[in-house]
Amino acid sequence: MQLVTATRLPNTAKIDAFLAQTDAATPFVVIDVDMVAERYEQLTEALPSARVYYAVKANPALPILERLNVLGSAFDVASPAEIDMCLAAGADPVHISYGNTIKKSRDIAYAAAKGVRRYTVDCIEELRKVAELGGEGASVCVRLRHDCGGADWPLSRKFGCDPTEVENLLVLATEMGMECGVSFHVGSQQRDLEAWNESLEIVALLMARSRRRGAEPTFVNLGGGFPGTYREGAPGIDAYGHAVRTALATWFPDSVGPDATFEVMVEPGRYMVADAGVLRAEVVLVSRRSPLDTERWVYLDCGKFHGLAETMDEAIRYRLRTPHDGTATGPVAIAGPTCDSADVLYEKSSYELPLALVEGDMVDILSAGAYTTTYSSVGFNGFAPLQEHFV
Repeated sequence: MQLVTATRLPNTAKIDAFLAQTDAATPFVVIDVDMVAERYEQLTEALPSARVYYAVKANPALPILERLNVLGSAFDVASPAEIDMCLAAGADPVHISYGNTIKKSRDIAYAAAKGVRRYTVDCIEELRKVAELGGEGASVCVRLRHDCGGADWPLSRKFGCDPTEVENLLVLATEMGMECGVSFHVGSQQRDLEAWNESLEIVALLMARSRRRGAEPTFVNLGGGFPGTYREGAPGIDAYGHAVRTALATWFPDSVGPDATFEVMVEPGRYMVADAGVLRAEVVLVSRRSPLDTERWVYLDCGKFHGLAETMDEAIRYRLRTPHDGTATGPVAIAGPTCDSADVLYEKSSYELPLALVEGDMVDILSAGAYTTTYSSVGFNGFAPLQEHFV
């Protein structure tokens, strides 16, 4: 596994200026839309031969979708509601990919009626539904299962099929008269630069086998996996770009260069919006279980059910900022405000916070623009959903 620590932290000057002046009720996320645009430009420079399909589920806010649409991004969606969000932002339905492998028949028909043509599948049952309901010119992306080693947020168990089944589905799709290709996802917050090379080698082999059986795959979808900036380091986007370009040149040489004839897709979500957002929460309580405990419990007004679901199993470890940074610290467990015992964010990841931290202090959770507002409940325990502001 090749890990490189990124040293440059995001520039949050616009967000910091907003936070210094706002009296908005917590918890909330504030997003710098200009930073989203910057991330898009950086990714397209790092992977010039790939078409970006922004993973809408990361943050579907209209200002983000509108900006990305103006920049030329396509969109990866998971539901009819996300299709409608993209269309409301001005997206051409031809540039929308229905990437969820689990779709109701009526939702495929709805997408087709709206003009969507590309659908992801990982089983024969879903392929048949797309063939029947996906409309004229439907295109299928067959998802390969990946073990997601090296990823902080794996996506390995629920999605994808084994290489033999991918090959079979490519052949069937071609026989049904549909354009076809292969997708894989190396896991969200993937820190192993070799992950794409290993997958592309497999994809190249099974595509070659499928062609010998009459299939005609015309594209590959590299999925997401490009990182946000959390507590543990990750490679910079230039390092990812070099690794992926090298892998493509090795296994799909017809996908690179000015004369490329083979289509390449990427589906970034976290990389595009995580660093563009800061989540502000208020300290509700600081306490100890026993007078002898050295560990304090810090309760915030934002927890697992308010948008911090990715702290499940302490997988995504956010960077935290308080008004007392630079003073003496001590070990803490960090939890949300609800009466559910699962609403504990960090207990095993050795977080420390200032000893001066008290009720009413603000805690900023950095790089929280992705997978926060979309994970917020509609009102568990009567707490309002996570709010969002834009600068």
